[in-house]
Amino acid sequence: MDGNSGRAEEPKHTHETRDANIRNLIIFAICLALMVITGLVVSRGVFQHYASSQGLGPPASPFENVRTLPSGPRLQVTAPQDLKQYEAAQDEILKSSGWVDRQAGIVRIPIDRAMDILLQKGLPLRGTTPEKQGAPKSPGKPPSAGKT
Repeated sequence: MDGNSGRAEEPKHTHETRDANIRNLIIFAICLALMVITGLVVSRGVFQHYASSQGLGPPASPFENVRTLPSGPRLQVTAPQDLKQYEAAQDEILKSSGWVDRQAGIVRIPIDRAMDILLQKGLPLRGTTPEKQGAPKSPGKPPSAGKT
């Protein structure tokens, strides 16, 4: 019996009747609705329990100054001006001389003078003491021009 037999029969049903069980679908929909309603009722009960046992107090208003400000750093209102003042203070320290620690005999000299002294004396070589700076430790380096 193939489908092209020439007999034109009208189908009785225009949908599938043997796999869809309406009774089971209705039971599933009712159970799902009951679970959602139960979840909402339980959530409402838990919310009311915590709302009554743990009061939050009045809501904070941004227009009332009822909170005390914390101690500590504040926001910079004039950041560019603060930066200029900081740079000026640091520049003054770099260009002036003064005591760093009078008891230990440590002084501060201007940065330009310190660079001139460094160019005249040079940096000490690694592994040498100030008395033995004239003799280089590594074979590839020439001795200093002032020592013979």
